[in-house]
Formats: sequence, structure tokens, C-alpha cells
Amino acid sequence: MNKTAPEQPLRSPIPFRTCCNGEFEPRAPTARDERAEAEYRRVVDDSARRLGVTRRQFIDSAAGTAAALLVINQVYGCGYKVDGDAGLDADHACQALSGDEFIFDVQTHHVNPAGSWRHGSWELALDTFPQASCGESDKMVCFDREHYLREMFINSDTSIAVLSAVPAQDADQPLTRQETAETRNIIDALQGSPRLLIHGLVLPQLGQAELDGMQNLKETLNIAAWKSYTQFGGWRFTDPAGIAFVEQALTLDTSIICTHKGLTLFGLDPAFASAADIGPAAKMFPAMRFVVYHSGYERDVPEGPYDPASTKGVDTLIKTLLDNGLQPGSNVYAELGSTWRSVMTEPLEAQHVVGKLLKYLGEDRVVWGTDSIWYGSPQDQIQAFRTFEISPELQEQFGYPALTPAIKAKIFGLNSAALYGIDPAATRCAISEDDIAQAKRARDPARPALRLRDYGPRTRREFFSFLRERDGQPG
Repeated sequence: MNKTAPEQPLRSPIPFRTCCNGEFEPRAPTARDERAEAEYRRVVDDSARRLGVTRRQFIDSAAGTAAALLVINQVYGCGYKVDGDAGLDADHACQALSGDEFIFDVQTHHVNPAGSWRHGSWELALDTFPQASCGESDKMVCFDREHYLREMFINSDTSIAVLSAVPAQDADQPLTRQETAETRNIIDALQGSPRLLIHGLVLPQLGQAELDGMQNLKETLNIAAWKSYTQFGGWRFTDPAGIAFVEQALTLDTSIICTHKGLTLFGLDPAFASAADIGPAAKMFPAMRFVVYHSGYERDVPEGPYDPASTKGVDTLIKTLLDNGLQPGSNVYAELGSTWRSVMTEPLEAQHVVGKLLKYLGEDRVVWGTDSIWYGSPQDQIQAFRTFEISPELQEQFGYPALTPAIKAKIFGLNSAALYGIDPAATRCAISEDDIAQAKRARDPARPALRLRDYGPRTRREFFSFLRERDGQPG
């Protein structure tokens, strides 16, 4: 039988090893990773035989996801509230992994595969992302508007999202500003479905002309917030260029700036990845809301209790807030895109990351993001977070709050809804009967769509081989 694409390997829907996206070096696989993968294969073989289904059918069911979470508890340490029955029974698994939260994903991406950016560094980077293995003969088509709509809104429980930008100038943008607006308009046209907001990318290092163009961005594209990368161009919010950017944003009455901090882009100066400038800027401009994408997280920094002596990772964000007298509930928000996916197979680290953010920024200032569709459907991230908990021991020892359903609901969407001025109830009503909702209802929750596996560079050798093929350019 001829196949149009090679069969995908049987891998856990919750990846035990985190690949990279071409921007940062992945950690080397450990003996625990290998033990988890071996244990999951054993569970799949045993469960598929007992249930009378194929291994692929079991993995692609809700029970397959629950089984992966059980393996994480067993191998990496407890962090997920899932019982053994969920790993065998699809209905039981659906009950454990399902929810009715208003999910607002503030960091999502797609590309235009027919754009002029092709055959450059971004194409080589995207080729390694998990979504690239969707089965299309042209891998870049896997990241197009159609796949974005399906993976974000049909194959996941995401209610609404923000379509964000990547660090590139216009000629190298995988999705131009105008194309971003077109995606929003197309989705809005699906029986009046208000599911998408968009960002306006600003590169302050380019000077006054870039700042002058912000007014045009707001007026012609109706952006909801600004997006920036301090590493790209090497600037800080406390530099003249950064201060001018914030002042212009406030003049234009769009008072949300989303900025990438942490996850140092390969080949760029890590000093500009630090969140250390956020505290002074937030104190200087109390009317501006700063959303810190990735929360300052770095893959090479093991996360534990807050350490004021730390110079990298989530602690840098916490320290800059404390040093500037910014208490929980301030004008600084922590976003979880790529960060949650990186720590969700390290339950102890995950509990410290989420616990610290809740303790020092407040339960109203942590927001949901996934960096999808780089990683395929975000449904695995959603399901894992639904069952995630912070242990009573860590709560008592470090003052972390319990991760209650109410707090999870805030993180999943209510905090971002308040930030962006969106009424969750009215939005739910508006999208309840749109074309996307009807397509979603046709999906069997016990047998969710195939979730893409953990592809991309997974070792140091693969990472540097990948970079050599791209002349060392970051994604």
C-alpha cells in the first residue's frame, strides 16, 4: 500500500522530552526520560491489548493522555491528579481531563506558506517544529491559516486567542501585519465569531520612523496590544528607545505591551533577554500593562524556590518586581507560553514556577499562552494543566497557594479577559453557535484529533547540526 507520508512514530501525547524550536538549545535527554518512554510503551501495549484496540487508537484517545500523566507521576514525581482508571477507560479519562473554562490563549502563531520569507532562516526553523509533521508534502503548509484554525479552535478547547508576531523585520516576517489582520477578519466572518485579537509588532531600535508607524498600525489594523522583543535589536525598556516606545504607546491609548523575556534566542545577547528592566519600566509607567511572555523562564535554569541571588530564569522577573516595590496585583503580568510546555513533564519544577508566579505577582496576574501552533494543537497543554496541582507540602513550606479550580479559571482566561476588556459571558454566547463551535461539537471527546508528537532537535548534537544547516541563524 502506497502512503503519501511516512507513518508517525508512536509517541506519548505529553512529550517526555522537550524539543526546541530552533531558538534555544534543548536540555540533553536523561535516564528518567528514557525510563518514562519505556514505561509508556509498556502501558500502551498492555492497555491496547486489554481494550482490544490498536496502540495508535489508544494513544490518540483521552485514556492515552491520562496514561501519559500517570507515567509522569510515577517517573518524575507527583504533580497531576489522575487516577489509574483514567488510563484505561476513555469516558473516565474524559471526565478527568475535560473542563468548561473560558480559555484565552494570548500567544499563538501561524504563517503564510506562500510569503516572500520562504527559503530563509525561518523556514529552516519551522521545519523542526512539531507541527511541521502534520503530513503535508510542503511542511510550511502545516503552519497555514487553515491548520491554525483547526488546531487552535476545533482540536482544542481554546475559546479565543491572540495572534502574535515573531522577531523579524517586514521582509522576513512569516506572517505580515496585514496578513495577521486578514486572519482575524476571516475568523470574525464565521457567523460573527469574535475569536481572535492581534498584536502590532514594534521594533524600537529602528528609530523614530518605527514609532511614527505605530499610529498607522492602530488605526488601520485595529490591534489590541503591542508586541516587542528586546533581544532582537538589543535594547531595554529603560533605554531611550524603550522609553520612547512606551510613551508613544500610551499616547495612542493602547496600554498593553507584550514582550519576550527569557528563552534566550540563540545567537543573540542574553543580557537583553533578562526581565530586569521590567520592574523599573513598570514603576516608571504605572498606566502601562506589561505582559512578560515566558515569565523570564530559561531552559538551562532548574526552577526551585525563589532565590534573590539568581541572575536567570523566573526569579529575575520576581526580583525586579520586589526591588521596585511592585506588589501582587501590579501592572505586570506573567505569561506561560512555551514555559508551561517545558516544565509540564517536570512536576516539581512546574509547581515552583506556577507557585512563585502566583505568590509574587498574584492570582490575577498569571495568564495562559501556549506558543501554538508551533507545537501543534495546545490540547495536551490544556489537559495537563487541568489536572495539575501544587502539593500541600510546597504550599506550607514556600507559601504557594493551592491551585484551585477558581485560580485555574483565572489563569486559563479570566485574567486575560479582564486585561483586554473582554466579557467572557458575552463572548461565550457569541461563539456558541458559530461554524467553529459546530465543527467542535462534531468531534468525539473520547477520541480527540491526533496530537502531534515531539519532533525537532532533542539533543545538543542535533541542535548544533540543525544550526550548521542554517548558518547559525536563530529562529
